[in-house]
Amino acid sequence: MEGEATPAKKAAKKVPKRTAKPAGTPADKPAEPSAEKPAAKKAAPAAKKSPPAKKAAGAKKTTSAGKTTPAGKAAVAKKVKPADVVLPAEAAVEKAAPVKKIAVRPPGGESPTALVRRARRINRELAEVYPYAHPELDFENPFQLLVATVLSAQTTDLRVNQTTPALFARYPTPEDLAAADPEEVEQILRPCGFFRAKTRSVIGLSKSLVENFGGEVPGRLEDLVTLPGVGRKTAFVVLGNAYGRPGITVDTHFQRLVRRWKWTDETDPGKIEAAVGALFPKSEWTDLSHHVIWHGRRICHARKPACGACPIAPLCPAYGEGETDPEKAKKLLKYEKGGLPGQRLNPPQAYLDAGGKPAPPLGAA
Repeated sequence: MEGEATPAKKAAKKVPKRTAKPAGTPADKPAEPSAEKPAAKKAAPAAKKSPPAKKAAGAKKTTSAGKTTPAGKAAVAKKVKPADVVLPAEAAVEKAAPVKKIAVRPPGGESPTALVRRARRINRELAEVYPYAHPELDFENPFQLLVATVLSAQTTDLRVNQTTPALFARYPTPEDLAAADPEEVEQILRPCGFFRAKTRSVIGLSKSLVENFGGEVPGRLEDLVTLPGVGRKTAFVVLGNAYGRPGITVDTHFQRLVRRWKWTDETDPGKIEAAVGALFPKSEWTDLSHHVIWHGRRICHARKPACGACPIAPLCPAYGEGETDPEKAKKLLKYEKGGLPGQRLNPPQAYLDAGGKPAPPLGAA
């Protein structure tokens, strides 16, 4: 039994017989070992290349699996796409992206980001030049500020400040002014110009305050604009300076300067307000208005701006429209920058500390 081979042992012996020379090969038979050796040599390189073959097989499997769905085709196409080839879908995205980011280009071809940065830098520079900027109308309460702002149309704040002391001494409350004789009010307001129309406005708004708001100036924009002679500009002056609620005052100085600086090319006050408001945080709107208006009154004049004395000349696209010689430009400065009195009879203490001079009363020599 020991000499007999089981079927399992026979099968095991067949494995080495494929690669080894069988025992008892006849001498007259062709030498098979010589034919088997080259076969073994060919098999060896094939065995070394087997790992890459497995990877290729795996890649083929992945590719074939990816072809079953459109998403798979897109993934394969993305992997094999050369770097210098732009697919039609990608080209469409690249063309559409700038349109989404820039709805309307700012004036002068400046990018929106550059415009915001330049505008905010101008405001910071002006804040350093006019740290004491304030509303240039004398007032002690919201009612006085409201009336003074209505009277400031088509005249200077200085002229209003010289006129209102007599008006408020005679009519200190809305109730008093609502019951006033129009002819007496006209005589007081005559120095402000358009005195008849302004008399109707201040008496009318006083009556509206008494009848609709209990004699108090409302603190909401939608209420203020219902008063006779009160628009958005006047309402924002009152809200920003009497109630501390931010607003942009778009007067003639503000309109002129923001267009010179290419912040906007709009001419409608409402559109100017919206365009400039988008460049600044809401919390800065009131002070921004003071800075711009003060600069327009003192340096950036309508007819002949003092470009040579302007602290923001490097940031101004309109530099050169006015006098560029520094010595000549200094002679064009107004109010405290030119050593002249300001527009308020009773200015804030910070303004006086900075060297500002109060305006003379009406009729003073």
